[in-house]
Amino acid sequence: MRLAFDTNILAYLSGVNRHPDDLDKIAESRRLLAALRGRATLVAPAQALAELFVVLTRAGASRAETRETILHIRSGFAPADTTSATLDSALDCAAAHKLQLWDAIILTAAAESGAVLLLSEDMQSGFQWRGTTVVNPLAARPDRRLAALFA
Repeated sequence: MRLAFDTNILAYLSGVNRHPDDLDKIAESRRLLAALRGRATLVAPAQALAELFVVLTRAGASRAETRETILHIRSGFAPADTTSATLDSALDCAAAHKLQLWDAIILTAAAESGAVLLLSEDMQSGFQWRGTTVVNPLAARPDRRLAALFA
């Protein structure tokens, strides 16, 4: 199974701590990643990595540190590139479903990569686009497909 990661989950994996409950989310995201390695193909949409650059530099990391962090993360994930066709589909998604364009690009790239699930804390859990379902991996009740990977 292919699983794509949204920016916020990648930020937690990178240790971004902006709110009191973020430490728990960082720990849970890291446990999740460790448990998924070898059980699923992990996908990092290029748009999510680009957004992560902004998140990390705003959190105080230098551009050089951020570059190294993103290259390290990318090395452990399959890519999901953004092409002009990705943008066209994302525009359709954003217009039809009132999503932010950046979220629609991530979701569309995930779908184009063959990801069954997009792990995101802030997109609407359960939303589906072109064969990919958004799920919140930090929810109290995990999606059944995600939970099945740990059974």
